[in-house]
Amino acid sequence: MRKQHSFWRRHRVLAWFGGFALLLLIAAGIGITIVLHNAEPILRTQIVATLERQFHARVELDSFHISIAGGLRAEGRGLRIWPPAQVQGVTVPSSAAGRPLISIDEFHFRAPLHYSPNAPLRISVVELRGLVVDLPPASHFIHAAGGTPSAGAGSDAFKKALLHFRLDGVVCRDTVLRLETSKPGKLPLVFPISSLKLTGISTAGTMGFTADLVNAVPRGTVHTTGKFGPWSDSDPGESAIEGQYIFDNANLGDFKDIAGTLHSAGSYTGTLRELAVNGAADVPNFALTHIGTAMPLHAQFNAKVDATNGDTWLQPVDAVLGESHFTVEGQVVRVPLNDTEASASKNPHTNPRAEPQTKGHDISLMVNVPQGRMEDFLRLVTKSGEPILTGVLNLKTSLDIPPGNDPVHLRIRLKGNFLLDNAQFTSAKIQDRVNELSLRGQGITKSRDKSSAAPAEATMQSSFTVADGVVTLPDLVYQVPGANIALSGTYVVDGGALNFAGKAKMQATVSQMIGGWKGALASPLDRFFKKDGAGTEVGVSVDGTRDSPQFGFDLGKIKHTSPQRPGANIPDNGPVTVPPQQQ
Repeated sequence: MRKQHSFWRRHRVLAWFGGFALLLLIAAGIGITIVLHNAEPILRTQIVATLERQFHARVELDSFHISIAGGLRAEGRGLRIWPPAQVQGVTVPSSAAGRPLISIDEFHFRAPLHYSPNAPLRISVVELRGLVVDLPPASHFIHAAGGTPSAGAGSDAFKKALLHFRLDGVVCRDTVLRLETSKPGKLPLVFPISSLKLTGISTAGTMGFTADLVNAVPRGTVHTTGKFGPWSDSDPGESAIEGQYIFDNANLGDFKDIAGTLHSAGSYTGTLRELAVNGAADVPNFALTHIGTAMPLHAQFNAKVDATNGDTWLQPVDAVLGESHFTVEGQVVRVPLNDTEASASKNPHTNPRAEPQTKGHDISLMVNVPQGRMEDFLRLVTKSGEPILTGVLNLKTSLDIPPGNDPVHLRIRLKGNFLLDNAQFTSAKIQDRVNELSLRGQGITKSRDKSSAAPAEATMQSSFTVADGVVTLPDLVYQVPGANIALSGTYVVDGGALNFAGKAKMQATVSQMIGGWKGALASPLDRFFKKDGAGTEVGVSVDGTRDSPQFGFDLGKIKHTSPQRPGANIPDNGPVTVPPQQQ
């Protein structure tokens, strides 16, 4: 019988070919491994050199690795780009290089393996994690003689190199933008950015961005889109930026002593160091937590923001509280900790990702209320929601709120003047007394005349100050038909304690105010109370509290007053009038 040989003995050529192919594959794998191993330092050197040409600065890259699984994959760690040492006549002192201009914890990208010499190598997305951009202040960029800085003017070599690549976008996670300042006593401004996407990457043009910024106080996320660039080689802080933002459902309770839910939307334009912001803010339930009732607040604002330290200038803000329109202009300035407080802080300024610790904000504003409603503003400082007064309010005042731990009503400082027209008390008890004062001041005592009289509308005006929770009115004038009352005193916001004293001047005499046969009997007293053209002048006081005021008349001063002689010349000045309205 013929012996049957095995398959591989009958097909020796195929066996040799298969073995040879296997050896080739092994050799190719080893070769590729060797090439990749040698290519990594070459590509790492090329990346560093390219970035150094673009940023005119020292560049460091701790590690770089590539693989060909599913295309060309690359990843790197510890990329640092330091502030430019010299570019286009601009020199940065060595003292300014305490932190890298840009640092990246890690980056990843993928590119196709096929490559045509005349076509760019397309990289669809570069992923960055732990990006920190730390911009030195403008004063750290010293312009040498004859140097002319310009934006987006990278080296020709770098632009040539980029012709071989096309980068579609960059996606960043855990990003921090830190803007340093050289102003004494000012803190850097830090923007934590949870996500950032850049599109339309260009060496000398603009690129689009979409970002979510983490706002610390009030806590929330600001969503923004816009355009950035061109990048300024000579001073990155002068790179242009513009966009729109939305800030929704921010809890104002994160601020001390106020409450409400904020919605704001608007636009901004300028540079990384200086922004002009236009927008609107709505708080449907704005309140002072310790002393007041919630009120709707709407504001339309224009602001200039010094992005190196967060100082903001309002110019101006048009606002509506309830039904009252008013304007505000001034500044809001961050106040840093002193050296002792800063050294004790658990969040040191040396950490580029750390939000600098502050005492808070120093607010200094000018407020103008033309034709507002008194009840809108009183509700803010009345827990019951029922204001003690209503009327048309004209007010001008400075407003200062320094930072501190005390409640806001103890820190607020006001200094101004006001005029209140058509004033009426909401308490029927108080308003009845005002009506009675007005009628008697006019000499109306008969019941039928009283019943047909309209409720008395008063005018109040005074200069005022507010400090340490106490309202001081040094020259309050209260006028109703038939009576003028001049008072000076204080009102305590927390608790509503009243302490006022002054003089009341009535148009009618004592006998006319009493009326009837009793008035006739009192007519000899008229000459004791007449003074300076007034029919009657007596001392008055207002004590008690906002909810339970006590009114008093000081007749003891009569003995210090000389009676008016019958037939003596009495100046025909008419009733005492309120000083001219303050515009």
